[in-house]
Amino acid sequence: MSVVIDITGLPDERVVFAPSPLAELSAALHVLSEPAHHPGLHGWSTTTLAGLKPDLAERLAEADILWRSTRSDILLPGRSRPGATLAEELDSVDRLDDERYVQAALEINCSGGGCAGEEASPLVDEDARRRALERAAARGPRQLEFVRHLLADPPAVRAWVRRLLEDCDRAFFADVWQRVRGRLAADARHKTELLRRKGLAEALAAVSPAVALEEDGRGRRVVVDKLAQGWTTATDPAVGPGLTLVPTAFGWPHLLVLHAPGWQPVIEYPVVSPELRAGPSSVELMQRRLEALAHPVRVRLCRNLARAPYTTGELASGLGLTAPEVSRHLRVLRQAGLLTTQRHGRYVQHRLDVTVVARLGSDFLEAVLR
Repeated sequence: MSVVIDITGLPDERVVFAPSPLAELSAALHVLSEPAHHPGLHGWSTTTLAGLKPDLAERLAEADILWRSTRSDILLPGRSRPGATLAEELDSVDRLDDERYVQAALEINCSGGGCAGEEASPLVDEDARRRALERAAARGPRQLEFVRHLLADPPAVRAWVRRLLEDCDRAFFADVWQRVRGRLAADARHKTELLRRKGLAEALAAVSPAVALEEDGRGRRVVVDKLAQGWTTATDPAVGPGLTLVPTAFGWPHLLVLHAPGWQPVIEYPVVSPELRAGPSSVELMQRRLEALAHPVRVRLCRNLARAPYTTGELASGLGLTAPEVSRHLRVLRQAGLLTTQRHGRYVQHRLDVTVVARLGSDFLEAVLR
């Protein structure tokens, strides 16, 4: 499976490598929400969380639906080249209309493809509103309350989110950005020079082995190897031609692709790969876990469950399977010790234990979190 970006007819000068303070802030917020995804940043996440004022920590918990399992498009530079400052990029987000903002913010679809551009706006369509609230309810009561407020009063919640991001900048991100932006800018310059001197294929190969250029009689495509499928174009006249590649110091093992309709495509790629520390386990347990992961459907389940907890019904709907089929596969993963299960009211949610998976090997962990 892969995400394909059609770049037929796109001049190489419209392929931009540039750091984004907004994307980096959202990547850092994801690390704080899901520190188990990022064992190499455990020290930073622990120290930062401990230093947060209670009010800011509480507000981050209220809004983490924007970055915890799926990064909302509003947190990536998908409409133009990244701004030089966080304020510039937040100003760009402010220029979105309410329908586009809300659709982009509510990307919590189990299939991983997001919701923006794929269905009617929940601000005007009752079925879309119901689905958005159901997805939020499955995430938890705080998430449901956030979505209810967003749907009821988009301008007020948009202003609240901007203040939250600005408060994060003052609390910890300004220092982080000062520390990492030079490294990210240097990486972007290096990739830009590769593009100029050796061509797009070489520049993409330097981004990640999972990113490649394909050319044939049908045109040119950037293909990102992921445990998900998607397609978009970098030459949509409605939004303008362009493909942006954003380096991040907080992203590994994720390789993030914004491919929603109505947005310029963005690839956010990590510039560092922290080492994972392996822990001992019995040969019998290792064999059981590897056998559990040998089935392609269970690998697809892992891809979803690595990012967020999901109910059996959500997984069945997202993967096009029946609930009994999903239950059988979940049972195998659970018996291998690869899942955790938690009840929230009438919802029973399952989640991949990424700490256990990391011990099986960083290649598999990187694949499911890519």
